[in-house]
Amino acid sequence: MQINISNYESLLSAAKQQVEPQRLLFLFLKASLPEDHKQDQENRFHAGQGGELQPIMCVDKTLDELGSFSDLVAEAERMEQDWKIVLIACISGKYGLAPNSDEAELPLKIMTQTVLDGGDLSKYLAFDKEGTLIQFN
Repeated sequence: MQINISNYESLLSAAKQQVEPQRLLFLFLKASLPEDHKQDQENRFHAGQGGELQPIMCVDKTLDELGSFSDLVAEAERMEQDWKIVLIACISGKYGLAPNSDEAELPLKIMTQTVLDGGDLSKYLAFDKEGTLIQFN
């Protein structure tokens, strides 16, 4: 089945259509300059481009615990973290039961390590603070 996700709402809709209940994993990232950055990297960074991504917080939620994207942004702002991008993944339940938070722990660690290692982020959905879908190549 082809799933077309173009925004946060279509992600939630696709997750609701899955056979097994889903738990969504959110990894919030900030952008920063590497310690050994060059002047052109700094210029691009201050122009809103480039930099390196760093994980700053994560959360897992069932579909029943999720509202709109603006609700997600507001919740993250209450945590007083300055994030730029949120990576999102889903894990499936079994036998009609959604995965619990303990089952989300390892996949969240893997997501975090992927970012720290500079790994392939294209396997995750990513949105900026405005809810714009971001493509990693």
